[in-house]
Amino acid sequence: MPHNLELLSKLPKAQIDRLTFIDFRLYFLGELRRADLVERFATGAAGATRDIAMYREISPENCEFDGTSKLYRPSMSFTPVFEHPVTRALTALSQGFGEVAAQRTGPLVRCDYPAPLSLPRVDVLATITRAIHRGVAVRVAYSSNTSGTNERQLVPFALVNNGLRWHARAYDRKTKSFRDFVLTRMSKTALLVDDFARTEEMPENDAQWSRIIELELMVHPLAERPEVIAKDYDMVEGIMKVRVRATNAGYLLQLWNIDCSPDHSLKGKQYVLALRDPLVLHSAESALMAPGYVDLRPKA
Repeated sequence: MPHNLELLSKLPKAQIDRLTFIDFRLYFLGELRRADLVERFATGAAGATRDIAMYREISPENCEFDGTSKLYRPSMSFTPVFEHPVTRALTALSQGFGEVAAQRTGPLVRCDYPAPLSLPRVDVLATITRAIHRGVAVRVAYSSNTSGTNERQLVPFALVNNGLRWHARAYDRKTKSFRDFVLTRMSKTALLVDDFARTEEMPENDAQWSRIIELELMVHPLAERPEVIAKDYDMVEGIMKVRVRATNAGYLLQLWNIDCSPDHSLKGKQYVLALRDPLVLHSAESALMAPGYVDLRPKA
């Protein structure tokens, strides 16, 4: 029996959030107790009972009550009512389901993953995100490998995680250019509440940010088991296509250990993938970060 999506469309967002939680636990944990809803949403036992009843009305054949364990389990014909993107599901399973106000922050299943080595101070992060949201400038003390610590006025418009650390993409009023600024190198941040972004500081004028590059990744020619690697990356006819911003292309290729040399000659077990055509990186300022990349354009 199909889900009653018409009934679902008439429900308030708060209840849809609770029904999504029910759907998630049935799908990924294989069980749901009324107490799970009470603990997560503080709705009270009666409210939890109503939500479970509503879920069963929307999808009558999705779950069954296990009288022995006194909990609900997914039926053999279970199909999720809601979409659960895999990245979001993994985050919930490894770090806890819910918003920042949720009391439960532990993993939902036993899980281990690398701890981040570099995290920004929360007060710095808050200042930058407020500036992004309001479209205003910030004043920061910024530490650089080349010039030490200097005061700068930045107009940030996006947060970027390159896989190893967080940075802000921002217009730098000192150099009059768009650049990446690592959050951990910022201190003494101050929001300039009445200093709104000027026309030339808007993200649409950041050519590198706006330019999208399609990377065609293939199994490295020196790989010992190419058929296994192709399966790992769900390749279609030996190719995996990834679209990235020019600003981030080099960072990601470095993180993924993609051989970007002209002849795919890098050796080492870390190189299981190669960039089919390294020429696509010539428009990306971040290309020099990519393993083995060589700029073959004629010198002016």
